[in-house]
Amino acid sequence: MRAHTTDKAMAGPRPVVMSGPSGAGKSTLLKKLLKEFNGVFGFSVSHTTRNPRPGEENGKDYHFVSREVMQTSIAKGEFIESAEFSGNMYGTSKAAVQAVQAQNLICILDIDMQGVKNIKKTDLNPIYVSVQAPSMDILEKRLRDRKTESEESLQKRLHAAKVDVEISKEPGLFDVVIINDDLEAAYGKLKDVLLEEIQKVRDVNKSS
Repeated sequence: MRAHTTDKAMAGPRPVVMSGPSGAGKSTLLKKLLKEFNGVFGFSVSHTTRNPRPGEENGKDYHFVSREVMQTSIAKGEFIESAEFSGNMYGTSKAAVQAVQAQNLICILDIDMQGVKNIKKTDLNPIYVSVQAPSMDILEKRLRDRKTESEESLQKRLHAAKVDVEISKEPGLFDVVIINDDLEAAYGKLKDVLLEEIQKVRDVNKSS
């Protein structure tokens, strides 16, 4: 039994916070990372107050909880970040991140700017990475090319992206800001910033 929780939060490899607007290429970079470094990264399972969709498993896709349970846990400081979308609450608990770290995996947190600022107030000590598109025009083109958005939804995303870009320029907020102009170069930059933690995971796995 440890005396205080900060030790526990530091156990295992440092988590990685990935932030950036929709269309900047975060998911593409993550896919490449997970493919090249199989068995090194893990995702924390988020909590939500929405009902499970067909095929979703509790504890695997999400931790499905009631609003009361979630609000109580947040009030107790058990959550790293939480937000509300379309009437449902979503969030990342400290326990969910520690469960990934306990398996000696680097926990990836895909989080919006508000969440990033909240994590800064915790003792999680992650590596902060922001992925940005080269310009607003390119971002808009990428979103339009997906053909998945209504015009209203697209405008909302673009507005959120403008705010995101401005906040990402704040000194010291991110360890690295990757401008995803050339995918291979962007991926190389992402790997460079994570290599030390990746090596730690591999060393522990070799010796165990």
